[in-house]
Amino acid sequence: MTDTPDDVARTLGLNAGGRHKFRRWVLGAAAVLAVAVMAYWAFGPNAETPIQYETTKVARADLTITVSATGTVEPTNLVEISSELSGTLEAVNVDFNDVVEEGTVLATLDTTKLRAQLDVSRASVSSAKARVAIAQVSLNEAQELFRSAQELDTRGVITHEAFISRKATFERAQAELASARAEQELAEATLQMHQAELDRACICSPISGVVLDRTVDPGQIVAASLSAPVLFTLAEDLSKMELQVDIDEADIGRVAVGNAAQFTVDAYDDRRFPAKITEIRFAPETIDGVVTYKAVLNIDNSDMLLRPGMTATADITVDFIEDALVVPNAALRYAPPTEAEGGERSGLLGMLIPEAPPQARVTDSRSVWVLREDAPAQVAVRTGPSDGNLTQIVEGALDVGDSVITDQSDG
Repeated sequence: MTDTPDDVARTLGLNAGGRHKFRRWVLGAAAVLAVAVMAYWAFGPNAETPIQYETTKVARADLTITVSATGTVEPTNLVEISSELSGTLEAVNVDFNDVVEEGTVLATLDTTKLRAQLDVSRASVSSAKARVAIAQVSLNEAQELFRSAQELDTRGVITHEAFISRKATFERAQAELASARAEQELAEATLQMHQAELDRACICSPISGVVLDRTVDPGQIVAASLSAPVLFTLAEDLSKMELQVDIDEADIGRVAVGNAAQFTVDAYDDRRFPAKITEIRFAPETIDGVVTYKAVLNIDNSDMLLRPGMTATADITVDFIEDALVVPNAALRYAPPTEAEGGERSGLLGMLIPEAPPQARVTDSRSVWVLREDAPAQVAVRTGPSDGNLTQIVEGALDVGDSVITDQSDG
């Protein structure tokens, strides 16, 4: 005899209210099971999801290959002016941004002591010249007496001792004249030295340019005995400046003297300034393990917009390809998803652990995928230079207008 629900309820000790709760529990479990079955058929291995491909047309375009580098704008000639002498600054004649010519007096030291030394040197020269004159007169006298003694000695009138004395007197006069002349030369050299020191007391501009920096004021004491202090910094002709950039060692083989470039600065981020490489230095610069080489670019700053020290980002043109067959770089990185090893994921595992997107895989950059008859087809290609966005196709079965796949998404 089959037990009825009422018999089961009586056996389990359920009353009428308990039977209603039991029915509701059974109906709820059945609904959950039905939803699970529908989800399995919708998202399980039998579900087919259409794939939407993102494509770009193959085209022809002019390709400009550039190398990027950063650096600073600098004057073509920067001069730091110091003082060779120690002393008190008597006057400072220029200020920041003043335009100066070669020979302009920038500042002068107190020259009281230097002028006194110069006067002493001049007096020493005059005294030395007088001693030379006295020595010359004494020599002339000793020479005449010696000639007379020679004639008397020839005739035997004078004693030999007197002749020897006249000869010694003549030779001493010659030596005294030579000594006086040497002292005169020494005095004249000392005079020249003191004159040079007085001339150096005038701190003058060695170039024509602009005063960028001034670090002294009148009355300040300059101590040049230990190290020469920098008093002024001058820049020569700011209408023509240079851009010094650091080029990475990976790009240095592509850059050459004569390459044109364009650069931007933060002050005028909407404007691109032209430049041209004039020098590439061989000396490496290593910072934090990164090796770079300094390149110098000429700049025309006739509008005086650029200032020394500005940070610039330059794009150096290293190659230009006219009417090249190009594809976007994303097309070279794309590859359709492959089946997971051991078969496709399905059911609940496939829902919880989806496959990685195709762009995360390592792809072959020497092939592209073309959408033909709504299906992707792989085409082998040989690539040329790239500007970072587009790459030249040198060889391969691609034509202008072909739709290369750059990405895909599930419909």
